[in-house]
Amino acid sequence: MSPSPDITQLLSASSAGDAQAAEELLPLVYDELRALAARRLRTERVDHTLEPTALVHEAYVRLVDADRAGFNDRQHFFATAARTIRRVLIDHARARGAERRGGGAQRCTLTAGLLGDDPEDLNLIDLDAALTRLESASPRHAQVVQLRWFAGFDVRETADVLGVSPATVKNDWRAARACLRSWIDAGA
Repeated sequence: MSPSPDITQLLSASSAGDAQAAEELLPLVYDELRALAARRLRTERVDHTLEPTALVHEAYVRLVDADRAGFNDRQHFFATAARTIRRVLIDHARARGAERRGGGAQRCTLTAGLLGDDPEDLNLIDLDAALTRLESASPRHAQVVQLRWFAGFDVRETADVLGVSPATVKNDWRAARACLRSWIDAGA
């Protein structure tokens, strides 16, 4: 993802009611969200029923509703976008689990980047619970996970969005993964 310096200005103008800015913002935001959704879904299991286009459309609809309060800047927008993508995936997992006989939650395959060196099956609902706990314990660590895993950002992109150094992102990523692994293994 290459930085789009115009997004912050357009978000600000759009939030202030500038219709022209909102019109210019739509293709920039949509394209970046589409790229985020595609990267995120590449790490899902092969038979996942949610396509990148459907994920981005659902996330975009939710973001447009959230825009009533306005986005402060590019960082705020992408943090909200990552959280929205997470919510869409969790809602999708819950809906799929409810459709199955006997309920249960959807399984997804996590890549080596989140909780360990080997891909493994993990209940997305369990991950959400552990991530919610992490948000309470360390909001920045939770933001790093959301941006790195749910939005598919690399270390540099995450650092740019959060306004911290890449070394800080690496340390936060390592600590967050350890916390999530511990809580999920313990049945958080």
